[in-house]
Amino acid sequence: MSAHTHTEGQLPHEPEKATLEGRNKVLGFWLFLGGETVLFGTLFAAFLALRDSVMDGPTPDHLFDLGLVAIATAILLTSSLTSVFAIQAMHRHETKALINWLIITVLLGLGFLGLEIYEFYHYVLEGHGFTTSAFSSSFYTLVGFHGAHVLFGILWITLLIIQLKRKGLTVVTAPKVYVAGMYWHFIDVVWVFIFTVVYLMGKVV
Repeated sequence: MSAHTHTEGQLPHEPEKATLEGRNKVLGFWLFLGGETVLFGTLFAAFLALRDSVMDGPTPDHLFDLGLVAIATAILLTSSLTSVFAIQAMHRHETKALINWLIITVLLGLGFLGLEIYEFYHYVLEGHGFTTSAFSSSFYTLVGFHGAHVLFGILWITLLIIQLKRKGLTVVTAPKVYVAGMYWHFIDVVWVFIFTVVYLMGKVV
C-alpha cells in the first residue's frame, strides 16, 4: 500500500511520517526552530549584558518571587508531558484521547500565561516598568517574547483541536499535530533556561 492510500482506519504507526509532505513539514520545522534558537540566544545575551543595569529601579533579588515562578514552571513542564501523551495517543490512532490531551495542554498553557500576566502586573506595581531601566527592558523583552510564543502555541493547538474534530486523524492532520508538539516542547525548554538564567541567577548571583 502506498503512503498516499492510507485511510482513517489504516493509518501507519507514525502517521506524521507517512507521506513525503509530512516528512518535509517536520524537517522544515526543525530548520525554523534553529532560527528561533538563534533569536532567543540573542535575547538571552542582551539580558545577561544588561541584568545589572537597574538604575533606580528594583533589583532582581528584591523583585522576583521564586515561589510563583516555580508554580508557573511546574504548570508549563506538566503541559509538555501532556503533549507527549497526545503524540502517544496519535501513534495509537486514538483520536478522542489525542484531542483530550491537547485540550489539557491548552488549559495548562492558559494557566501559565495567567500567572505570567499576574507576575508582570505585580512587577509594574513595584516600580518595574518596561522603561524603568536597561534591566527591566531586557527582562520584559525576553520573558514577554516567550509569553507571546506560548500564546501563539495555545492558539495553534486550539485550531488543531477544531480541525481534528472536523476531519479526524489523517496523514494530513497528523504532521500538523506532531509539529505543534515539537513547538510546544521548544518553548518549554526555552522557559527552563529563562527560569535558570533570569530568575534563579537573579536571586542567587
